[in-house]
Amino acid sequence: MGVDYGTLSGRAVVVRVSDGAELASAVYDYPHAVMDTTLTAGGRNTPLPPDWALQVPQDYVDVLKHAVPEAVQKAGIDPSQVIGIGTDFTACTMVPTIADGTPLNELPEFADRPHAYVKLWKHHSAQPHADRINELAHERGEAWINRYGGLISSEWEFAKGLQLLEDDRELYDRMDHWVEAADWIIWQLSGRYVRNACTAGYKGIYQDGQYPSHDFLAALNPDFASFADDKVAHEIGELGAAAGTLSAEAAAWTGLPEGIAVAVGNVDAHVTAPAAQATQPGQMVAIMGTSTCHVMNHDHLAEVPGMCGVVDGGIVAGLYGYEAGQSGVGDIFAWYVKNQVPARYFEAADDAGTSIHQHLTNLAFEEPVGAHGLVALDWHSGNRSVLVDHELSGVIVGETLTTRTEEIYRALLESTAFGTRVIVETFAEAGVPVTEFIVAGGLLKNPQLMQCYSDVLRLPISTIASEQGPALGSAIHAAVAAGAYPDIRHAADAMGKLDRAVYTPNEEAALAYDRLFAEYSLLHDYFGRGANDAMKRLRALKREAHLSKETPSEKETRA
Repeated sequence: MGVDYGTLSGRAVVVRVSDGAELASAVYDYPHAVMDTTLTAGGRNTPLPPDWALQVPQDYVDVLKHAVPEAVQKAGIDPSQVIGIGTDFTACTMVPTIADGTPLNELPEFADRPHAYVKLWKHHSAQPHADRINELAHERGEAWINRYGGLISSEWEFAKGLQLLEDDRELYDRMDHWVEAADWIIWQLSGRYVRNACTAGYKGIYQDGQYPSHDFLAALNPDFASFADDKVAHEIGELGAAAGTLSAEAAAWTGLPEGIAVAVGNVDAHVTAPAAQATQPGQMVAIMGTSTCHVMNHDHLAEVPGMCGVVDGGIVAGLYGYEAGQSGVGDIFAWYVKNQVPARYFEAADDAGTSIHQHLTNLAFEEPVGAHGLVALDWHSGNRSVLVDHELSGVIVGETLTTRTEEIYRALLESTAFGTRVIVETFAEAGVPVTEFIVAGGLLKNPQLMQCYSDVLRLPISTIASEQGPALGSAIHAAVAAGAYPDIRHAADAMGKLDRAVYTPNEEAALAYDRLFAEYSLLHDYFGRGANDAMKRLRALKREAHLSKETPSEKETRA
């Protein structure tokens, strides 16, 4: 059984161990979804500042109670045939808990406190704290900072932890564990808290067996000195190992046999690599959904500017696992459709019997490359790689009074391909070239977008032959944890699925995209590398305006 925890829902998939056949799946939508403007849980509606993104941990448990038994029932199997369960999560998604794993928001006295809730991966309000971490790391010459491309993200564990300390000291002191959701859900399944090597390395600044030093953390804030030891450090489990076995309580939730293997937790992108049979050096897997995460194995260690991290064995044992990413991809397309598309387009899509996204795509790609006269920056949710700056924001250049809705939509699609090209070229320049580009995730269903990526990257695009890549990857890890295969590579060869070179570059389109990419690159460096900090000044103005309109009671709650 593989369970994939996404941004808005959890999906359970029943997978046959012998060949990876997906027998059935079920989805459970989180009742509280993402709370990014208002804290709707806790009995009162509390406005949230800009750049927040919270979730409710009970929603994750409810996935186990609903999606898992439904998937088993749909598969028509005897639950006793299930030998293991594996899970994956968006990251870095953090849960503050007390010693027994109870989330702080479940303590009645903290139910109305925003900092007591899960901070989702796209909670970006810790950017000032990340900036301080980065400045101090470079000032002191900390060796670990180069393992993260020179910059720690506001999304990661330490920036969010520092924000919690400085924004809500009472909650910070009450918290015993600062837990990745990827590990918290394994704790609920097995009764054992085991940190997974993947998030510890990529999100938790755990390199060469240690976290940042007491001296470093104290220099950020004297009360932060013991953060790593007191709140973060714990037993670390290797990927593909068993964290424990299914507890009686979790067996009752899921309908699965008590005592089956529970695999060590993992990240959605990283488990997808084996599902796409990408276990060799140079194969970059882009998991394209609301955001995109790029992961790749290589046989040597290199420092890639702006990468999210490199971890020995971070994807498969024996190779260095590299990670980069784009904070907004599908989210950008969804934002545009929700807020900018006139009703007549929705009506036309209904008449054509297609989705609004596909309808806009069909219209947009009727014209040759560059016909819209536009170029956009894909930073509506900040930039994860290679600038690692979530104070950046989106841009569209070239609009006129004749610009059509579908043309802007295409420019946004193209901007994400350009952002990926920046990542691929940066890796190549650092000595870890991409030899195969593989796409997984929901966006691979858009053939025009996939062809666009192939043309922009000038690379063939292979695609995972599964609609449930992360869940399949989690099931592969569960099979290894249960002893069905000796390691992840053997399991991936048997259970993974890949269609090679489904899309290949069109030279005429590629040449035109080269010209557009040159314009993208100029804007990328102009706004992203300090020539013009207008985006950051506007963000600051937005925060000031938000604070100015708070009521006295809201100010008291925040204080």
